[in-house]
Amino acid sequence: MELHQLRYFLAVARFHSFTRAAEHEHVAQPSLSQQIRKLENELGAPLFDRLGRRIRLTALGERFLEHARRVLADLESARHDVDEMLGLSRGQVSIGVIPTVAPFLLPPALARCAREFPKVSISVREDLTNSLLRQLAEGEIDLALLSLPVKGPEFVAEPLLTDRMLLAVPSKHPLWRHRRRAALPDVAHESFLLLKDGHCFRDDVLELCKASRMNPHVVFEGGQLETLVAMVAAGAGVTLLPEMARRHYRHAGVRLLDFLPPQPARTIGVVRAKDKFQTEAARAFLDALKGGCAR
Repeated sequence: MELHQLRYFLAVARFHSFTRAAEHEHVAQPSLSQQIRKLENELGAPLFDRLGRRIRLTALGERFLEHARRVLADLESARHDVDEMLGLSRGQVSIGVIPTVAPFLLPPALARCAREFPKVSISVREDLTNSLLRQLAEGEIDLALLSLPVKGPEFVAEPLLTDRMLLAVPSKHPLWRHRRRAALPDVAHESFLLLKDGHCFRDDVLELCKASRMNPHVVFEGGQLETLVAMVAAGAGVTLLPEMARRHYRHAGVRLLDFLPPQPARTIGVVRAKDKFQTEAARAFLDALKGGCAR
């Protein structure tokens, strides 16, 4: 059963004439008649009573008319929805983001997208990297903002920005009073405050320690950067923070030091499933995000 056969059937039912139906559908009348016969053969019964020049629906034709109208109406509705989404008159996009990026990068991107594309609806999930990759693979979210690289040939990643790492120390720490810049070995014997297992930023810090041949003495593991900053202010130890968090954690009891070159950094990027179609709504969000990163 073909869609054009349904259109021809509806035209004949409307005009009660094969000739007028053919004119309306811009097709030769013999071709239209042939397609109607094919449709009737497939259904196993006639759709029209042909009484000379008079064309009338059979009982089966009356019943089939409802279904044909519904099928073509649903198709038209689907096409309209796609056109609207591609034209950005409306659309939806689901974003995943890791906790060490969400409060710093996401709010301005959402605000910009709301201004420029007010009919695009955005939902956000904050979660750890492995969970967000699973959600991407299963189609639960469209995009994820993560620390790169990510593993898996099923993903496509696009770098957005380089985010340097900073050393957070108590305000009376000797490094702040005397040097204002640091190397990781300078704090090799300090107590370290880290995020809990599963946070990619924790993995980044531990990789830096490993590269510096350090085995950090971890005395506290928390779920949020804000908690780590409060612990540093209390004199419980030192930690590393992403530079994008600098303006958010201006705590009176904490000082942020740049590292001596080569400065450690992480790459933040947007990740999507390779085989998932990227809608115009998703592209709109990306444009807003990139605009904020550029500034």
